[in-house]
Amino acid sequence: MRAEPAGTTRTGGAIGTGGAVGTAGRPRAGAAARVLTAAQAAAALVVLARLARGRRRLPPLAAPVPDTSPGTGGSAAWIGRGGTPGGGGPGGAGPGVSAGPDISVIIPARDEERRLGPCLRAVLADPAVTEVIVVDDESSDGTARLAAARGARVVRGRPLPDGWVGKQWALHQGLREARGEVVVTLDADTRPRPGLFHALAAALGDHDLVSAGPRFVCDGLAEQALHASFLATLVYRFGPIGPPAPPPPHRVVANGQCLAFRREAMRRADGFARVRGHMTDDVALARALAGDGWRVGFLDAGDLLEVDMHESAAEVWREWGRSLPLRDVTRPAWQAADLAVVWLAAALPALRLAAGRPTRLDLTLLAVRVLLTTALRRSYARPGAGVMLSFLLDPATAVRLTQATLRPVRTWRSRAYGPGRAALADAVTCGARPAPPDRNAAR
Repeated sequence: MRAEPAGTTRTGGAIGTGGAVGTAGRPRAGAAARVLTAAQAAAALVVLARLARGRRRLPPLAAPVPDTSPGTGGSAAWIGRGGTPGGGGPGGAGPGVSAGPDISVIIPARDEERRLGPCLRAVLADPAVTEVIVVDDESSDGTARLAAARGARVVRGRPLPDGWVGKQWALHQGLREARGEVVVTLDADTRPRPGLFHALAAALGDHDLVSAGPRFVCDGLAEQALHASFLATLVYRFGPIGPPAPPPPHRVVANGQCLAFRREAMRRADGFARVRGHMTDDVALARALAGDGWRVGFLDAGDLLEVDMHESAAEVWREWGRSLPLRDVTRPAWQAADLAVVWLAAALPALRLAAGRPTRLDLTLLAVRVLLTTALRRSYARPGAGVMLSFLLDPATAVRLTQATLRPVRTWRSRAYGPGRAALADAVTCGARPAPPDRNAAR
């Protein structure tokens, strides 16, 4: 038997000195594991609480139903959700039926010749729309020529001033030109369906700013899986769209692909100028106005609006991954908390499953994620296997969100923007605070 130095002992089959060496690492490792498990359990509770909000949601936007009651004479009269008649567009409504509000649609466009056509075709065909304004933001292609040929009113955008991001500058100019009582802004890659604009105008009876959640067009397994993984992180961080009770202003989210508001209220608020330097312009606008007391609604419009955002998985990774961290509208503490939820409740279970070592909590979270995936299928025009397999990409999505949070990208549409102001962390704090809109006006 080999002699051992004096003062040594054996502890659990390992050589130690005074019983301390050899086991010293294990208590620390055990403590770290317990802390990680506790953090993961807390993240799981947060996610479950947010998902539970989906049990009670505001109804989705729906196309109005033709009014076939006696006395309409078969004219283009419509009944909205609240039972209020609305007009049939510029031609007016039938006898005894009040016309709906004039609706101006503003489409900011920079080098959108390839994508603008289907959007314009749908908007110009909708009888609810009074005017269509395309703000040509110094395009280098045939965007303006296409818009004019299709019948839209083209506003030639002026040079971008210092401190402005291009989209806000284009919308600011378009708002000054709009004549409709209600203004709807659309991105060039949107595909509105009949009834969308009636539904948006009706929703302004309950809200001051309405944001529409579309149905996404994603073709290809990898593109759809990555897109659905990114989309799941939004639900984990903010819950499903259409909450019946509005969140606090600093947690409001919106979709800038389709917004609706009353023209004069937005002019008084000077909304686009107040968020002029934000890359995440839609959420910045919604949070700033919610901080003023505006009622901001984010409603499901999947039956009335489709969006074809990206052409490949690489573009989803580059472009959507750039904006989803919401870095320039979120305070650092909330950024850290949101990333922790994504890593602990989504990425870590997938990583442990891949390693063949999932815990019971991991399996529970994976089951929750699969249930969410089933619900997310409705968010896609042609859901396929990519949506169902999206949870496998959650670790990669967490990496991309972390990367974009730590190293934000400030380029868009061939323009590079300087670093934002230090106060950009919370959009609610930027600009003056005008009074909430007069909610009895134009009702």
